[in-house]
Amino acid sequence: MEWGILVSQIKVGEETGMEQLYRLFSRGIRYYLCRQLGPQELEDKVHDTFLIVVNAIRRGDLREPERLMGFVRTVVRRQVAAYIEQAVHNRREQADLETGVTVADRKENPEQEAMIRQKAALMESALSALSERDREILVRFYLKEQPQDQICREMDLTETQFRLLKSRAKAKFGEIGKKKLAASGIFSVLVRAQAG
Repeated sequence: MEWGILVSQIKVGEETGMEQLYRLFSRGIRYYLCRQLGPQELEDKVHDTFLIVVNAIRRGDLREPERLMGFVRTVVRRQVAAYIEQAVHNRREQADLETGVTVADRKENPEQEAMIRQKAALMESALSALSERDREILVRFYLKEQPQDQICREMDLTETQFRLLKSRAKAKFGEIGKKKLAASGIFSVLVRAQAG
């Protein structure tokens, strides 16, 4: 494998370089992540890690292309540590909630209902800002919960193309959502509500 050529292809956004790197991820990285973190949301973790590596390469963070696999291993280890740290944090929060006072009324109060409506509107707005193809992939996979093979067949995509498109669409959705959240002022309301 000529790592310098692969890194150059990724820097300029060539599909062949992206697919070749993704095939590398599909083998060793998937196994490592599964062994360390379990099979839950494995595909998403592989995609997220893949995107981090690709974005780092495009930014020029990899100064020595021949050390690509060492760089990938470092990123993967950091991702594993971050996932574990997040899981520990979530468990602590869950334990704190479980030891708290039990509330009989499960209905949201008017402020919570308004926040839920604002979040839903924000998500719809972020989805509508995506390209039609990106929106279709996210809606079909996450909202309609259609299986990957059905989406690939009906949209005439290979498995690798589907994964790349889904990963990019998720990243774009997140960026658009953050921008809209910051612009709308909802962010400060959500932070105040969570702090109080």
